[in-house]
Amino acid sequence: MKHIFRLKRTLVLFFCIATLAGCATTGNGSSAEKRQVANKMRAEVLSELYKLKPDVRSQIASAPGYGVFSNVNVNLLIASFGGGYGVVKDNRSGSDTYMNMAEVGVGLGAGVKDFRAVFVFHKAETLKSFVENGWTFGAQADAAAKASDKGGAVAGEAVVNGISIYQLTKSGLALQATVKGTKFWKDPDMNRY
Repeated sequence: MKHIFRLKRTLVLFFCIATLAGCATTGNGSSAEKRQVANKMRAEVLSELYKLKPDVRSQIASAPGYGVFSNVNVNLLIASFGGGYGVVKDNRSGSDTYMNMAEVGVGLGAGVKDFRAVFVFHKAETLKSFVENGWTFGAQADAAAKASDKGGAVAGEAVVNGISIYQLTKSGLALQATVKGTKFWKDPDMNRY
């Protein structure tokens, strides 16, 4: 019982740290400056993804919407945590929703993984639910490593509940097998115009 209580307490602590890290990733500027950072990140990630997988451009253009997120994940022995930010585009209305993300996990691993993710929403209801409810929880088992002397990014792809997810690692080195909970939520400051 003590093991379970300690594990829960540790997970809550890491979740709080990850949440704070997620809120701080766009800097301390004004809402407009933070939106500019998120929009620049989105343009860079999409450009890189289109180079790796050119067919994704038409998939995104024909989808109800898409999201682009930047996340830094740190793995320390049996726990991992991370935080990030992103922007979801509703292709029908043209509106952007700026969001934060945080994750916490349990599993063996060590290292830092800086990655970008692009979510392509194939159903309008899925897009709406993601933006309004902003919460997902998932299990993940992965191994990602990138040597600093190798050019280009490593891209992974998955389809979950009508959402195509493309993951690109940009830097860092990580080897992990984790079960993670990831929370996405609207950023109240960045969405205030």
